[in-house]
This record gives sequence, C-alpha cells and structure tokens, in this order.
Amino acid sequence: MVAGPDPESFLPLPQAQFHVLVALTEGDKHGYAIMQAVERSSNGVVRMGPATLYGTLKRLVDHGLADELPGRPAPGDDQRRRYYRLSGLGRQVCAAEADRLAGLVRMTSRNLRPRMT
Repeated sequence: MVAGPDPESFLPLPQAQFHVLVALTEGDKHGYAIMQAVERSSNGVVRMGPATLYGTLKRLVDHGLADELPGRPAPGDDQRRRYYRLSGLGRQVCAAEADRLAGLVRMTSRNLRPRMT
C-alpha cells in the first residue's frame, strides 16, 4: 500500500485555499457558487474576485486537494461552468487546518481570558 502525502505537510494553508476547501465541504460547486459560499461563511469579510478564485482552484487541483469534474450535475446547466469537488486528500487537509486553527483559538482564549482561581 502506497501512502499519499501527509496532510500536515500542506499546513498552514493560505487563507484563500482554506476558504475554498471549506466551501467545497458543502458539496460540488462551480466557481461563482464558491465565491458566494466564501463570502457567506465569512460574513462578507472575505471576498474573492475571479482571478484569486481560479488561481486558487488551479493550485488546489494541481496539489490534489480538489478535482475538476468532467460533467455537469444538471441537464441544461450552463456549459461554461466548471464544477469542483473536494478530494479525499483535500478533506484531510481541510480538517487538519481546522484543527490547527482551533488549537490557536484555544491557546489565545486561555492566554487572554485566564480563569480566576
């Protein structure tokens, strides 16, 4: 059995890559739907333009973290749309980054809000 890349080796993820992976945890999406999901999940703080989004998607696909789907999920869908899916490795990397960030949040909370004894 050949082991794949260690998910930890991708960390820390650039912010744009993490947001796109998080958007893809909801299911397969085309580019514009990913942009909307990123904006929605960040409460409007993170907004991606097309150049950032498609550059990020290219890197994710090149590194095996996302897959571009060959077909369209619905008949009659706009043929210009390209759909993307989170790969198995992408799911592992996204979870590892979420765990890393959660650890930072816990440490920060402990340091900034120490318990009174």
